[in-house]
Amino acid sequence: MTAGSDEPKGRYLRYLEVVTGSLEDKKRWRQYKARIKQLPDDYRTAAEALERYLMHFGPADGAGAMAMFADLADLLERSAADGTPIRGLFGDDPVEFVEAFMANYPLGQYRARERKRFTSAIARAAGEDAAREDGTV
Repeated sequence: MTAGSDEPKGRYLRYLEVVTGSLEDKKRWRQYKARIKQLPDDYRTAAEALERYLMHFGPADGAGAMAMFADLADLLERSAADGTPIRGLFGDDPVEFVEAFMANYPLGQYRARERKRFTSAIARAAGEDAAREDGTV
């Protein structure tokens, strides 16, 4: 890497992002975690539980996931500022809340592609020959 040239540094950063993932997404993740850390204890506990659930079942791509986590932080910060009780926010069925919350975000390319592939395979197995591999009819 030469000191006066931006090109080698640009190439290096592009290579680094291929290996480690988007540096911008990592920055956004650290910002999200800092916001969650500032919440009152009960909201932080709820946020951590919701985050754990979303890591397993939420969007698989970085950009979609980061938009979702930023919106989650916004929601929790507003709720804490307004004094909304945890049950008032999540309701009696937290899974129903989180599933409705996730429905607003794209699944991510891999999961969407696999869902289409699975649906198509079942249609073929059921003898519905109009279904194709890409999930279209």
